[in-house]
Amino acid sequence: MFKADESRTIGSSVGPGNREMALYQWVVGNERLDPDRAARELGLGRDEVDAAVTALTELGLLKADVDDPARLRPVDPDLVAAVVTNSLEKSIRDQQAELHHIRDRFASLRGHYLDSLRRVSVGLELVPGLQEVRAALNRASAECTEEILTSQPGGTRAPGVLKEALARDTEMLSRGVRMRTLYHHTARFNGPSQAYVALVSGLGAEYRTAHELFGRLIVFDRRVAFIPEQGDGWGAVVVREPSVVHFLCEVFEQYWTHAEPFSDAATDGLEAVAKDIDRTIVRLLAEGMKDESIARRLGMSLRTARKHIADIMETLGAESRFQAGALAARHGLLGDPAESPTG
Repeated sequence: MFKADESRTIGSSVGPGNREMALYQWVVGNERLDPDRAARELGLGRDEVDAAVTALTELGLLKADVDDPARLRPVDPDLVAAVVTNSLEKSIRDQQAELHHIRDRFASLRGHYLDSLRRVSVGLELVPGLQEVRAALNRASAECTEEILTSQPGGTRAPGVLKEALARDTEMLSRGVRMRTLYHHTARFNGPSQAYVALVSGLGAEYRTAHELFGRLIVFDRRVAFIPEQGDGWGAVVVREPSVVHFLCEVFEQYWTHAEPFSDAATDGLEAVAKDIDRTIVRLLAEGMKDESIARRLGMSLRTARKHIADIMETLGAESRFQAGALAARHGLLGDPAESPTG
């Protein structure tokens, strides 16, 4: 009936396994141990019953009657557990104390580290890994009291990332922090991004989109800015030098002025949004930009960018990218460069 199992180890003690628990219940119900009868009714071998009795006795769950040694009395499991787990609880408390001690030791070093940053005139700090960057952003978010500016290139954000950001953004907005975020126009075609913007906008956040963005940027209280580390890594550079942070804020404000309030593509009309995107692609083609650069500037995948380019060249009847740019300029499709903050 019962499979032989190993008792669980709790600290330096051992807890009852399935076999011992079944025998304990049998003894409680019968008040007296009859090994042969217990073996039959529990479907165990006599040697298994003897082993279980030994284990329960050693644990203190069964105790021989003083007047009748053949009779085993059950002991309150709560009392036994309190004794058995006492050493484990002490070990946990000791480990927690050690954990707090380690954290305090590292925290005492942070003041020296910040002093060294203040002595460096450029005010730059490299945060090398993704987990460290997340920790730094969470800390900056918790310390932010007035405003956060974000440039978030790309048309899509993973649902998991949006879910993680929702709690953080909601908490900041509840503290009265103003939040402004720039997306690419392509975000209007992304369902999760649409739903997220609609939800957080209702809490007071502001979102706008643009054809082109200058790159990823997050600024807290106009004092601390995060920009990506050069290359394909997940690191970030933290900028604290006031003049540099001010310059980055000015760049953000310029793009924010020319950007359009966020609304999904269906609301604006898919055709109108698509034409705006194609007009920007034509202008970038005329500037001699490569496919990879165009995709990155517009926040879309390389495959999507190449499909747009192929459709544009076919529509214009162009045989080369240079010819496409020339034909677009001839037909007045490049738009007024003054409309773009890069112009």
